[in-house]
Amino acid sequence: MSKIISIHSFRGGTGKSNTTANLAALIAAEGKRVGVVDTDIQSPGIHVLLGLEEEQMSHTLNDYLWGRCEIRAAAYDVTANLGVPVQGKLYLVPSSIKVSDIARILREHYDVGLLNDGFQRLIEDLQLDVLMVDTHPGLNDETLLSIAISDALVIVMRPDQQDFQGTSVTVEVARKLDVPRMMLVVNKTPTSFNAESVKRKVEQTYATQVGAVLPHSDEMMALASEGVFVTKYPDHAIAVQLRQVARALLAD
Repeated sequence: MSKIISIHSFRGGTGKSNTTANLAALIAAEGKRVGVVDTDIQSPGIHVLLGLEEEQMSHTLNDYLWGRCEIRAAAYDVTANLGVPVQGKLYLVPSSIKVSDIARILREHYDVGLLNDGFQRLIEDLQLDVLMVDTHPGLNDETLLSIAISDALVIVMRPDQQDFQGTSVTVEVARKLDVPRMMLVVNKTPTSFNAESVKRKVEQTYATQVGAVLPHSDEMMALASEGVFVTKYPDHAIAVQLRQVARALLAD
């Protein structure tokens, strides 16, 4: 049975899209057929990580939402862009990065219900094992829908007070929506912090499993979104922890 996994953060800048791209690559490496949908329509970016150029995007999620195409036409096979052989497949449905398209979304909005229909059609058409949704930060209609229909929700946060407060809101909403599985990933943790202490504090605060406490990484910063980190640094501590998260998400 296919799974829908949403990756969310209450604030921007947490590394949510990076986490999505890395988990998607790791799950594809496990032999699964994976789809990623960039629903961060106001500030899309995961296409950069997955090596999809603007000129290659003949259709985007925006086109589907405006009735210009079926969602399958906006799905691109980016498996080869990972740069390493994987047993599975990885597809991406990007959002448009054209200023006019982003402005139209902000001005006119769209029928959020189409997202659910599109997700189900994509799973069927591409025979996906896992559909990953890279959400827009914060809470809006699109985010609430994505959370509500998810089999698992991964919340990415940083270990600072603003993220602690915002994450509390997201966790509370997810519980009210009866999400079957919720996991926290603490990202960009200063190397001076004790990872086990951070994990205990976060788990006690939210009564929710912490899947990983990822350290700040100069290698990640130096990569500058030019590729997927776990394929470039497969033995790095970040890759090791994210591989454990990916396998835990697949296990249930």
